[in-house]
Amino acid sequence: MSRVAANTPHVAIACGGTGGHLFPGVAVAEQLVARGCEVSLLISPKEVDQQAVKSARGVKVLTLPAVALQHGSRLAFAFGFWKSLRAAKKLFRENPPHAVLAMGGFTSAPPILAARSAGAKTFLHESNTIPGRANRWLARRVDQAFVGFPQAAARLHARETTVTGTPVRAEFRPRDRAGSRAALKLDPAKPVVLVMGGSQGASGINDLIIAALPQFAARAPECQWLHLAGSYDLEKVKRAYASHGMTAQVHAFLSEMDLALGAANVAVSRAGASSLAEIAAVRVPSVLMPFPQAADDHQLHNAKAFAETGAALLLEQRTATPEKTVSLIGELLENPTAHKKIQTALVQWHVPKAAEQIAETLLAALRKHFHPAAASSPSPRSAVAATGVNTLNLKVVA
Repeated sequence: MSRVAANTPHVAIACGGTGGHLFPGVAVAEQLVARGCEVSLLISPKEVDQQAVKSARGVKVLTLPAVALQHGSRLAFAFGFWKSLRAAKKLFRENPPHAVLAMGGFTSAPPILAARSAGAKTFLHESNTIPGRANRWLARRVDQAFVGFPQAAARLHARETTVTGTPVRAEFRPRDRAGSRAALKLDPAKPVVLVMGGSQGASGINDLIIAALPQFAARAPECQWLHLAGSYDLEKVKRAYASHGMTAQVHAFLSEMDLALGAANVAVSRAGASSLAEIAAVRVPSVLMPFPQAADDHQLHNAKAFAETGAALLLEQRTATPEKTVSLIGELLENPTAHKKIQTALVQWHVPKAAEQIAETLLAALRKHFHPAAASSPSPRSAVAATGVNTLNLKVVA
């Protein structure tokens, strides 16, 4: 890996494992690049990471060994953690970062430990209401934490915590539905239901929608369906729509999620924090079905936070039926008042400058850490002393 210029701030962002960790990391990376930083994205070997990161612009992408904590495999976890830590230390010896930001999951833990050894500033971001185990463990070891939900702050016990919201990429914004549908080769004049189970699909959602298709075919035959099924259920879901003669696009994964949300009248989704942030940014009314096996049931807590403020409808998987599913989706498709009410409530959950705030806070911490006198200066163009005699060039973005 080539070494960055000595006077250019280098930030590494550990964001692998799931789309929920990766996409917010990409959003922050884009803001740092705009401010003149060199950015390295540290991801896992998982296919979802390798595919999703293709949309990242102006960054270096580096793969670290996967780290996963699963029941009955502590030895495998320890070995994966050791391999990832060794790889991160090697990368940081070759190209030392000034700061490392962890976006959650155990894949992000070794880079934080390697960053501490290298003398870099360390940060983490927690998107969910209930912090993950990795972030709870890392919180006492980083210089500063950022959280998406205010409820998470008290649960992290970090030295310093700032509520920022969850970053979304710039392309996620309210869109013209007809134009989004045309871009996806859907009929611009017909309503769209978007079904998404997260970056790797969701069999629980897939099976529920399949069971409800006969009722949907009778109640809303004009609807188009855009269904992200994951690779495992792909063919099964395709066959189900075809058997009922329904208009549907079924994909294992779709990189143009901004267009998918922009095209949708209604979304059916898991309740990962990153997906919720994107839903809020595009203002799409949704039926949320939290993943029941999520650690600490954090998706249920996320979904309840939205539902209790009128920003979504909640459908728990354990009590979900085809009839209830059809009723909830049908309400949002057919009732303009209910649809508009949720769109209005979603505004409170969108923090449009979350990525910018994290990027600016991170760079301000570098100024304060490496050159306290420059940090106290009112000029945002102050030079920042790096380790040694060089200075960091920080580009100001209006």
